[in-house]
Amino acid sequence: MKSLQKGSKKLLNAWAFYDWANSVYSLTIASAIFPLFYGALFREAGIEKIEIFGGEIARGPLITYVTSFAFLVVSFLTPLLSGIADYVGNKKVFLKFFCYLGSISSIGLYWFSLDAIYLSLTIYFFGLIGFWGSLVFYNSYLPDVAFPEQQDRISAKGYSLGYIGSVFLLLLNLAMIMKYEWFGFEGAGEPTKISFILVGIWWALFSQYSFYYLPKGNDNTGKISKKVLLNGFRELKKVWNRLGDNLRLKRYLIAFFVYSMAVQTVMLVASYFAEEELAWESDSQRTTGLIISILLIQLVAVAGALLTSRISEKIGNIKTLIAINIIWVIICCYAYFVITPEQFYVTAAFVGLVMGGIQALSRSTYSKFLPETKDTASFFSFYDVAEKIGIVIGMFLYGFMAQITGSMRTSIVLLGLIFLIGVVLLLKVEKSGVGSRKSEGK
Repeated sequence: MKSLQKGSKKLLNAWAFYDWANSVYSLTIASAIFPLFYGALFREAGIEKIEIFGGEIARGPLITYVTSFAFLVVSFLTPLLSGIADYVGNKKVFLKFFCYLGSISSIGLYWFSLDAIYLSLTIYFFGLIGFWGSLVFYNSYLPDVAFPEQQDRISAKGYSLGYIGSVFLLLLNLAMIMKYEWFGFEGAGEPTKISFILVGIWWALFSQYSFYYLPKGNDNTGKISKKVLLNGFRELKKVWNRLGDNLRLKRYLIAFFVYSMAVQTVMLVASYFAEEELAWESDSQRTTGLIISILLIQLVAVAGALLTSRISEKIGNIKTLIAINIIWVIICCYAYFVITPEQFYVTAAFVGLVMGGIQALSRSTYSKFLPETKDTASFFSFYDVAEKIGIVIGMFLYGFMAQITGSMRTSIVLLGLIFLIGVVLLLKVEKSGVGSRKSEGK
């Protein structure tokens, strides 16, 4: 097939369509149905803890530890894979590898069980590696397929396609689980496991459109050498050295690292907290309630991002981020006392409102604080690695606190304290004059 020209509509659509393919993993497995399935396994077995690695560990901390370890591996792989992506000609091979690793792992979750817990957690672990590893190469394709003036729009299109596709499959899976008799099942257990298979098939199948049209990569056909492997780490070191000369960027990155640690942890554990800590009247209410909450968060997050953008135009980025972090502190305090599903819906609405806003504004603020450089990719690679290491620490602390206290509610208090520290650090950025509208590129 003849290669498509950079910037062509067909090529841009093919790139964006990978979001349609892989986003079903993040919604169905990372956020919605798998947390329900995971909690049900323990409830049906009549246990709250399981013996693993020579000791007993509760279900909540167990899954957070595995997730934390997965992100630790990803944080190491990101600069490694970025270096490869920059220098190897056929990076489509790497994109396919991680895509298929994730899709096969998703299918493998069908056999997830407490009796084979080591194998089951390994499958879950590789699913995370596949998803986040593929994103490294997927994102690296953007400057290859789109001109600078096209990148914002096509990136947003990919996000939209991912949202539509993931919600569509989630609703299909939900119908299959809640109305299992319509599909010839005797209970909700089997269709729940089949939903994992559908995620894997969907991901691998719809990726073929992207794989067909995306180019192999750049023209470099050289072998992968030690220099290539370590290049990503060298670039991170260069960024770190440059931070010493840019006090405002360094202070902002420290503040971002702290509060992002709490933000990302909330995103990853919200479903597990609700599944375990709330007073659901029945399993069907638990399933429906959590799905509604997740959809509510996603819908409100879009409005939250737009609202935050308008507020920041009036009062500045840093002041807006300070205000959002204060709201997060209030949310964490309220969440500690949440018991009923109705209370959780209120919490979910506010989480969505500030979730979309803080993510969008954090990245744009970082972009405005960057020094004059053509090497923005390295700075954003540093940003991504910092975010992932923050997830590792946040997830570990959350799981550790839940393990030693026996309750995820105590961990919510810890997250509130982290947001409070974020407020203090952002105030230091604001006092240094960084928060002025002029310094933020407005």
